Amino acid sequence: MAPLDGTMGPLLIGVIVSAVFYGVSLSQIFYYYTRYPRDPLYLKVLVAAVCCTDTVHQILISHTIYWYLVTNYGDSVKLGLLSPTIIIEVFFQSFTGLFVQCFFAARVWRLSERKLYLVVPVIGLIAAEFAVSMAYAIKALSFVTFLDLTKIKALSVSINAIAAAGDVCIAAILCTILQFSKTGFEKSTLLINRLMIFSVNTGLLTSICACMSLITILSLPNTFVYICFYFLIGRLYSNSLMATLNARKRLRDGSNIHDTSVSLRDIHPHSGTTAANMSPFNGKRDGATSIAIRIDTTKESRRDGDNEAICAL
Repeated sequence: MAPLDGTMGPLLIGVIVSAVFYGVSLSQIFYYYTRYPRDPLYLKVLVAAVCCTDTVHQILISHTIYWYLVTNYGDSVKLGLLSPTIIIEVFFQSFTGLFVQCFFAARVWRLSERKLYLVVPVIGLIAAEFAVSMAYAIKALSFVTFLDLTKIKALSVSINAIAAAGDVCIAAILCTILQFSKTGFEKSTLLINRLMIFSVNTGLLTSICACMSLITILSLPNTFVYICFYFLIGRLYSNSLMATLNARKRLRDGSNIHDTSVSLRDIHPHSGTTAANMSPFNGKRDGATSIAIRIDTTKESRRDGDNEAICAL
């Protein structure tokens, strides 16, 4: 295998795939602002902040691959140096992860009815990941070559390990909360099962990507395969956020349980053993030869828990 196949090759693939997911996130952001104009201001600001950090990150990694393969084309010395933007992108990816994971932590807070023992572990993992990422980026700013990055390899491993643990923790807690909120009604249970699957899926891709970055940095330390997966983590975070926000109307529509009404109108008893004949006033009211009975039955279903779960999305 040629030297560039294990270094610039994965780097190029990572930038291209990241650009694809960036386009997907932009379409989801456009859909969100047009479909949910009445959302709270804090959600709109959150989406705008994630869009900004995602955009800057995509610009930085695009500049990185351009710097290696175009600006310094054929210069083998420059290929071993750190480009001006390859470390800066870590800052913006860290903020993207922070924003999205804090949103998911808020879901845990709301669905758990503010149970601290469920929220504190999630917040701890989010804070640890952000702190380690900042430490890695700050230290790496003073480095010149990729070889220098081996000095802080432990921090790089920790970033991916904590990221995977945080996503798995959030998904596990949400599924546990939803499981215990089941009421036994078929439609309610079906909705909660859908919410559980959705919760797992939103954190599954980011967890897998973080695990792959962790595995490749340990098994393929002399390649940039781990950077390819690392580039994708931020894009998957933004897409999971937008998928969660944009799925709310569909989940609400699927949770509607229609009430049923049964009406028996103008039922006239006939001769024989009837309510009219059995009445103690039958003899006194000779003109009362028939009785009109109206029975309305309404089936009411409580959906407060289901709506709360959907709103928490």
